[in-house]
Amino acid sequence: MTFPEWTKPGIYGAVGGAIAVSILGFTWGGWMTNGSAETMANDMASDEVTLAMVPVCLNMSAADPERTEKLAVLQEVSGFGRRNAMMETGWATRPGSDTPDRDLADACLAGLELDGS
Repeated sequence: MTFPEWTKPGIYGAVGGAIAVSILGFTWGGWMTNGSAETMANDMASDEVTLAMVPVCLNMSAADPERTEKLAVLQEVSGFGRRNAMMETGWATRPGSDTPDRDLADACLAGLELDGS
């Protein structure tokens, strides 16, 4: 079986074009691998759950009989110490969990609108 002369350059051009389109698609076209998409989806879901839990955190702080003392401690501390103090209050613990959540502590601090937070 004989092939025309243009077959070899045509195949090289098609392969080169496919490689070029793939490179452009992944760098500028917004394409991504399955693993990257799954990681991005998990991060977005975690962020949304944290935002949904902020009202629960604020309600727990409002119902706490030691609220005034705990808010005074939060006012005194700054930086990462404030997040750790927030986690120690117990307000940043999701229902059904035994450990406080760092992201929820940050979001709840923002919701409390403390001076300098």
